[in-house]
Amino acid sequence: TLRFARLVTELSAPAVLVSLLTLAVGWHSTAGGLGGLGWGLLAVLFVSGIPFAYIVGGVRRGRLTDHHVGLREQRRVPLLVGLCSVVAGLALLAALGAPRPVLALVVAGAIGLVVAVAVSHWWKMSIHSAVAAGTVVILILTFGAPLLAAVPLLVLVGWSRVRLRDHTVPQVLVGGLVGGLVAGAVFAALN
Repeated sequence: TLRFARLVTELSAPAVLVSLLTLAVGWHSTAGGLGGLGWGLLAVLFVSGIPFAYIVGGVRRGRLTDHHVGLREQRRVPLLVGLCSVVAGLALLAALGAPRPVLALVVAGAIGLVVAVAVSHWWKMSIHSAVAAGTVVILILTFGAPLLAAVPLLVLVGWSRVRLRDHTVPQVLVGGLVGGLVAGAVFAALN
């Protein structure tokens, strides 16, 4: 089961989920048009690409222990770099006239990062669970009630984080609750 937990953790990594979600929201924002996919790709560069590249570089240089930034003490700088990248991307997307759902998603991500930075200063909340819950909530808000079927996947993500001993059950539960609430409230309000 350890191998399966690692697979679930890799497939549900924040960079993976955020990238896929951003592409889906971008595509949907123009009723399935290629223009929307282009907006999604531009947003992915800033919300996932640049932050993940910084983390990979940190791992290669030995400043970070792993690409999941497992040590709470190492999380602040990568999260702040991610936040700066997201804000820069948001400014560019807004200036270029990106569709409202893409902008709403990026703002939700920025606010989620602010919360993650604040919480990580004192406690190791599960960012995997936060992003997974936020992803499911935004997918439901974007594509409708049939995506409620994805809710059980949140349990699988949480289980993988606990099974790998990267988080405790409370860290997973709080991460999921905070991620779902922040993403849902911000995205719904701005979309």
